[in-house]
Amino acid sequence: LQEVTASSRHYVDRLFDLDPQKVLQGVIDMKNAVIGNNKQKANLIVLGAVPRLLYLLQQETSSTELRTECAVVLGSLAMGTENNVKSLLDCHIIPALLQGLLSPDLKFIEACLRCLRTIFISPVTPEDLLYTDATVISHLMALLSRSRYTQEYICQIFSHCCKGPDHQTILFNHGAVQNIAHLLVSTSYKVRMQALKCFSVLAFENPQVSMTLVNVSVDGELLPQIFVKMLQRDKPIEMQLTSAKCLTSMCRAGAIRTDDSCIVLKTLPCLVRMCSKERLLEERVEGAETLAYLIETDVELQRIASITDHLIVMLADYFKYPSSVSAITDIKRLDHDLKHAHELRQAAFKLYASLGANDEDIRKKIIETENMMDRIVNGLSESSIKVRLAAVRCLHSLSRSVQQLRTSFQDHAVWKPLMKVLQNAPNEILVVASSTLCNLLLEFSPSKEPILESGAIELLCSLTQSENLALRVNGIWALMNMAFQAEQKIKSDILRGLSTEQLFQLLSDSDVNVLMKTLGLLRNLLSTRPHIDHIMSTHGKQIMQAVTLILEGEHNVEVKEQTLCILANIADGTTAKELIMTNDDILQKIKYYMSHSNAKLQLAAMFCISNLIWNEEEGSQERQDKLRDMGIVDILHKLSQSSDPNLCDKAKTALQQYLA
Repeated sequence: LQEVTASSRHYVDRLFDLDPQKVLQGVIDMKNAVIGNNKQKANLIVLGAVPRLLYLLQQETSSTELRTECAVVLGSLAMGTENNVKSLLDCHIIPALLQGLLSPDLKFIEACLRCLRTIFISPVTPEDLLYTDATVISHLMALLSRSRYTQEYICQIFSHCCKGPDHQTILFNHGAVQNIAHLLVSTSYKVRMQALKCFSVLAFENPQVSMTLVNVSVDGELLPQIFVKMLQRDKPIEMQLTSAKCLTSMCRAGAIRTDDSCIVLKTLPCLVRMCSKERLLEERVEGAETLAYLIETDVELQRIASITDHLIVMLADYFKYPSSVSAITDIKRLDHDLKHAHELRQAAFKLYASLGANDEDIRKKIIETENMMDRIVNGLSESSIKVRLAAVRCLHSLSRSVQQLRTSFQDHAVWKPLMKVLQNAPNEILVVASSTLCNLLLEFSPSKEPILESGAIELLCSLTQSENLALRVNGIWALMNMAFQAEQKIKSDILRGLSTEQLFQLLSDSDVNVLMKTLGLLRNLLSTRPHIDHIMSTHGKQIMQAVTLILEGEHNVEVKEQTLCILANIADGTTAKELIMTNDDILQKIKYYMSHSNAKLQLAAMFCISNLIWNEEEGSQERQDKLRDMGIVDILHKLSQSSDPNLCDKAKTALQQYLA
């Protein structure tokens, strides 16, 4: 290193010369020495050139020419490795360059902007550095009108530094839409392209921006029409893709209808084209991911996409890439693509998940695509977390099909890798994987048995204790599906695994979804007589407490109805009945709900009564007498006159039990 740096030292020494002309010449020579020479860049940074260049750049006494040349050299150093950029950031280059933007000299401003652009597009630069001083954004907006270079660089800075809703809002509030819109018709391709990229990041998942864009016009033409023109096949691929992203965001935000011709006839076909073999890897990835997002929630678009250009078969190529006889002659390209092939698999899984979200026929087509199930199973154990997540999403989408749960899912024992994924995965994977497990545990799914044997109860019970709401919901939901028409041993295992304490915890959860699923679980546990009697003999006291708790709480109709249905199930037990009959508090509540203003609750309360007074069962006489003394028969008479046919029938049937 010493030898190498010695030869570079004279460049740095000249920066300290007393003659300004020699300093300028030194900077120009340095500029020529570092262009395209990463080794030379690293040497000069090690030798301390950066602080001196920044000093000269900020000196009022430096000539504009010198300051401009300093900015150019710094920009060139930033073009090197990520470590170079880190060194520049450590020397506080950003504040120095932002300060430079206040100069009246346009050439100097452009050099500062070019350098800022290079630094901000580096992955090591924190985007927030652009937003630390509120005046910076408005100054950049003002500079947009100065030249095509300021337009290009500033748009590029914005599009790289706009990450998430907070940044979008700041830029939006500073008039980004109005200031950038007219650049879409600039004579410079680079300016048009950077402006387009700006809109694609501003509008992404942002309804406020999207709704504004729809009504903006440039030279009498609305933005969506301008975007559609940029989608045409004769335009560069990057432009087609980016305008498709803009239109996709606007569509997802509800600013453009899903059946609008600019989506159905322009955007969707353009994105499908991007998935073809002819396109570069990153174009195929971006095309598939954007298309997955566009059609994710719309059945009609899913159907159209599935029959456009044999998309489902075309996506199968994403898994065979690069093929053995690859047409890629460029060795650098091949090396790059091998490193990034997993991104293709991720994109394909995402798009398959969107395509199969609703339509049974599409799911069937996807599963019948060569080796599809094997590919998903392999995807579940890939090292890349993004691929694993996308594979689980795809599996989840396909698991909505009853037909597939019974066939393909069974043939490939999908539950095995899925259970493996559920062991210590990050939350975003856990949420989708546990949703898939919910589907695999449905009563008609043959996977139910082996999943139980592999320790699922324990796993799901632990999910119900998660801080993450979606995981709590899925854990309890899967247990609810598991308990449906299950044998007594499984039900006992669930209750043991959950513990009474946890059950109460779930029943007092602030989220109504968790509460409803927990009640659903209880209802499934308390079905078929022997099970009801068995569970109530071991957990009766706690379950009755829970029921009381909910009927007294501030809950919606659905929750109360579900709770009364649980009581009706308990009332159907042989010995379990007594837990209701000996609990006057509960009996009074049932009576109260029989006269409630809501017919659903009245009906549910009547089910309880019917089960308690049914004639053929032992002790029915005593139960009928006790309920008559409470005034239940009077209410039944009143209800038998009800205008609601369900209530009326139910009341008449109950009264017959008294007459028999």
